[in-house]
Amino acid sequence: MSFKITAFSFVFVALGAFVACHHNKHAADASFNPATFPEQVSHGGELYGQHCAKCHGDSGEGTDKAPRVVDLKKGALPIDPPADRKARKARFVTVANVADFVVKNMPPKKAGTLTTEQYLAILAFDLKANGVDLGQDKLTLEKAANLTIPR
Repeated sequence: MSFKITAFSFVFVALGAFVACHHNKHAADASFNPATFPEQVSHGGELYGQHCAKCHGDSGEGTDKAPRVVDLKKGALPIDPPADRKARKARFVTVANVADFVVKNMPPKKAGTLTTEQYLAILAFDLKANGVDLGQDKLTLEKAANLTIPR
């Protein structure tokens, strides 16, 4: 399986952010529970647009407010915390490492305000944008613990 970043991935992120700007019946529904990875990715795109894009950029490219979350080759999700980051102290080896950080710190000043399913959907969206595809297998916390971020 190849984990290369493709132009399609960036288009996919931008499309997700665009779709998120429009009302969707699932976006505000905290009880929505996607059954598959593709459903998580779709729902995660909506949630990313609502909760993440204004700081991390519409395409996950990073801004002066928050780091890049898309394009591992350009430094997204580095293993070791960058020296200039105040909140992040843990290494990002597995998807569970990222999930733990996100739940405890994101969105800023509103950490923990999303459900576990919503955080996992956003992570699924980011994984897909970074070239990781789980097929129909839903991203769970257990799966995240065993899923290494491709470098």
